[in-house]
Amino acid sequence: MTRPFRTAAVIGAGTIGLSWTALFAAYGLTVRVSDPREDLAEAVADALERYAPHLTARGLDVTGLADRVHLAADVTEAVRDANVVQENGPERVEFKQDLFATLAREAPAHALLLSSSSAIPSTAFTGELTDADAARVLIGHPFNPPHLLPLVEVVPGERTGEDAVQAALDFYASVGRTPVVERKEIPGFVGNRLQKALSREAVYLVEQGVVTPEDLDKVMTNSLGLRWATVGPFLGAHLGGGPGGYRHLVEHIGASMRDMGDGLGRSAQTPGQQERLIEAVEKAYGSSTYSELAETRDRRQLAVLDALAAAGTATTKEEN
Repeated sequence: MTRPFRTAAVIGAGTIGLSWTALFAAYGLTVRVSDPREDLAEAVADALERYAPHLTARGLDVTGLADRVHLAADVTEAVRDANVVQENGPERVEFKQDLFATLAREAPAHALLLSSSSAIPSTAFTGELTDADAARVLIGHPFNPPHLLPLVEVVPGERTGEDAVQAALDFYASVGRTPVVERKEIPGFVGNRLQKALSREAVYLVEQGVVTPEDLDKVMTNSLGLRWATVGPFLGAHLGGGPGGYRHLVEHIGASMRDMGDGLGRSAQTPGQQERLIEAVEKAYGSSTYSELAETRDRRQLAVLDALAAAGTATTKEEN
């Protein structure tokens, strides 16, 4: 049975927490916000005003947005009637241990307890909780700002219940996000690890004098950024192999790509590992023809280019 999500508690009103607050309220939830910052009222009001046009542009009705947001005196008040709790506290294990002990004690027993943690898996801070409480704790890591970027990495801990995982998927989908379940805990999860790997190579190329920071950004925004915004690395590579797909790409240019070296600390694939990866990609995308996938890619690519062109024109008009 799908859980009802009517009241959300947002714990921590920094950049991420304020963005969650606006998103949840825009989808009709009653939101209670808790943060010890002295300017909480001003910060919430400013965020709702700034984010309202973004939410409207996404087709949401922001009428009465501020009326659905309430400031809580403390964590206990914020979570008292919550169906779901979204924690956005500091990235410190000890802090999260203490906070989640409080959340488990003060929130209703049915409440889903989610953490926006960017790198710390929930198993690291739920060790002192009972099995029943740990079963409803998991990571719901967004990308900044969560009211605009759809991805939420849903990462269960070692004792998280499957019903809580499904509830998290239902909840994030209900507020217009794209949740992805990651079945193995790893520091940094998936998105930040990909970001770190790319950032490390970007820094290396600039330090070696290969390219300037500005031109490296041009490389990304005029090639890989556009491509990955529409298809992602694996589907992009699958299409890069033409009708032969990912297998053709690996067999024909894999050797030359390996010759570049791997500065990221990963050992070379064995033939067996390579074959398993090829089969996984073929399983993911092999049910559609090359023409079908390419047409979808190109349509999305043109949409991104058109949107960027329109945004550039609007910026120029504003500057003039």
